[in-house]
Amino acid sequence: MDYSYFPRHEVLCIDMRSFYASIECVKRGLDPMSAMLAVVGDKERSGSIILAASPALKEKYGVSNVSRYFELPKDPNIHVVQAKMGDYVKVSIEITRLLNQYVPKEAIHPYSVDEMWITVDGLQPLYGSTEHIAQMIKDEILDTMGLTCAIGIGDNKFLAKVVMDLYAKKKGIATCRYEDVPRLLWPVPIEKIWGIGKRLTHHLNRMGILYLGQLANYPLERLKKRFGVIGEQLYWHAWGVDLSPVYQDFESIDEQKGFSHGITLLRDYTAEEALISILDLCEEVCKRSRTHHKAGRTIQLSIGYANNTGGFSRSRSIPIPTNVTMDVYDVCLQLFQEFYDQKSNIRRITVALTYLFEDIETQLNLFYDQTKKKDIGYVMDSIRDKYGSTSLLRASSYMDAGITRERSKKIGGHYA
Repeated sequence: MDYSYFPRHEVLCIDMRSFYASIECVKRGLDPMSAMLAVVGDKERSGSIILAASPALKEKYGVSNVSRYFELPKDPNIHVVQAKMGDYVKVSIEITRLLNQYVPKEAIHPYSVDEMWITVDGLQPLYGSTEHIAQMIKDEILDTMGLTCAIGIGDNKFLAKVVMDLYAKKKGIATCRYEDVPRLLWPVPIEKIWGIGKRLTHHLNRMGILYLGQLANYPLERLKKRFGVIGEQLYWHAWGVDLSPVYQDFESIDEQKGFSHGITLLRDYTAEEALISILDLCEEVCKRSRTHHKAGRTIQLSIGYANNTGGFSRSRSIPIPTNVTMDVYDVCLQLFQEFYDQKSNIRRITVALTYLFEDIETQLNLFYDQTKKKDIGYVMDSIRDKYGSTSLLRASSYMDAGITRERSKKIGGHYA
């Protein structure tokens, strides 16, 4: 591969180690690397997922982020704490501000609350080598916040991310340039490569592709024929090539394609209870749509049955774009009555509004006072914005199956 045709940048991928657990350790004056601490979504539920475990807890007991609260060993030295998503978001913002002291905001690309890319092109004359810059950032985060991070360095975002996952989490800082791909990445099983999930791994394994090097040397045309655009991306990633932008252009960020809200219920819901939750989700989706002055023509309802026994995801388009809650709910009700199997309990619900238009473009209907209903929605939104999200609710939200009141206490599905 002649890499002279491809751009080279100085990209860092920064991953905060055991982020939630480390923050909770620092809050309690504990050493994040030696204390045994687990962060759970809800301490009142024994089946709650462990969102984060400190390195010491992982090493001693093999606790992972998919373990359950009840699976924790009965060790008095283990600290079990309730997740506080508000705190984690605040720390993430502070880390971004710290990075903004090194690079402009366009060079910072957040990937999640505890992981981000930054591009440090042009900083070498000021600070030294890219490895030295990475060490400076790592040291400053530790000194100012008490948190440890791993940093991958690459010519693009893909290389920085993969070398961080595979090597920097053990070494602290690791580098992978184009020329290092055959040595560092090709011997790696494909399931360990970022972007290749279980399903794709299964398909690739059936084709005789077990390692990244085999993927790199597989005929490109056959990959494209089998997987389409994804096959081409897999091929170029196997060679370490990634042409995704390393700077954010805030003026040309893609316009919002749709709005959706989903929830995994705390228990199995009956059909009657699910309809109450669907109404709450419709309210949230429509409020977000109105906030952006959008209206949508396509409504989608997704239902997951209890015990992973299936479900359905169906959509329906309407003639006139809407952001009126009851319009969206009526369509969801039709989809539910048409595709629900009438037997299974329900554990997962998602409502989405897509195919968006500007709200001012909405066509009026002589036989339907849509303008008044939309105005009511905007007035309700303004009251909630001023007095809190639960200051004005539908009566159904106060029923046991309602979800709005409990969701208002959470960020990202966990308590703030």
